[in-house]
Amino acid sequence: MADKTWVTQQYDRYVRGNSVLAQPEDSGMLRIDEETGLGIALSLDANSRFSYLNPYLGAQLSLAESYRNVAVTGAEPVAITDCLNFGSPEDPEVMWQFSEAVIGLVDGCRELGVPVTGGNVSLYNQTASTPILPTPTVGVLGVIDDVATRIRSGFTHAGDAIYLLGETREELSGSIWEAATADGHLGGMPPKVDLAAEKALAGVMVESARQGLLTSAHDVSEGGLAVALAESAFRNGVGFAVTLPGDDPTVALFSESAARAVVSLPGSSVAAFEALCAERGVPAARIGEVTGDEELEFVGLLSVALDEAHSTWHAPLPDALA
Repeated sequence: MADKTWVTQQYDRYVRGNSVLAQPEDSGMLRIDEETGLGIALSLDANSRFSYLNPYLGAQLSLAESYRNVAVTGAEPVAITDCLNFGSPEDPEVMWQFSEAVIGLVDGCRELGVPVTGGNVSLYNQTASTPILPTPTVGVLGVIDDVATRIRSGFTHAGDAIYLLGETREELSGSIWEAATADGHLGGMPPKVDLAAEKALAGVMVESARQGLLTSAHDVSEGGLAVALAESAFRNGVGFAVTLPGDDPTVALFSESAARAVVSLPGSSVAAFEALCAERGVPAARIGEVTGDEELEFVGLLSVALDEAHSTWHAPLPDALA
């Protein structure tokens, strides 16, 4: 979950000045028409752990995450491309993984209403007889009428309310939490796929951008709510105070349930935003506020200094690759 800017800062992220969102935002976004503000958003996602546990569901979860990453910027997802990375198709197990992933993407795209416009397949990715984990990578393209309405991922204003959108379940199998605490164990079933919930969440995000309701939005995926909140704080160096929902703090912090996002918004937008979520059937729980303090505070549980957390997050790649 470490900061990736050691890599991305070495390359041109701005493309002649028409990039309006770049890493570490959830999607890249380009302005296509300077007169109207028309733009496109692009995201790439893959989760090989989930695809190993269940290649059909894992492919759909990668699709859903990429779809969600486009939607939280305010762009409407309209099409996908893919790169399907597997071991030797001469191995019956690998061929089964490949077939299940393809069927999962077909079924998922039909339900989401997005066509596959192209892609490629990479096979024989293995060392001797040991294949890579199945890794269907999904790219989603979105369109936004005016890039000026885009939503960024970082908390900005002290006093803004923080909402968690979507339903959190006890879904820790294949998660970062499991990998970190169970000595690399990888087993069980991946999170539930609910593409109707993904579509509803995307609809809320696109309409929120059009109405200018939100200050920030960030998808909840790898690492769960804990990582989503921390990354939202790191973006602009702004802390938060959050009361975790539910009775189990481990589930609340680290579950990787899909179809979820963390958003922040001013008090003037709360009523309209809650009404929009209710209209679209998206669960919305107010869990805290942006404080402006230099603390990541989980009320009644723990508090971490923002600088300490940011340093821990930023250090691994420079230390490893310097």
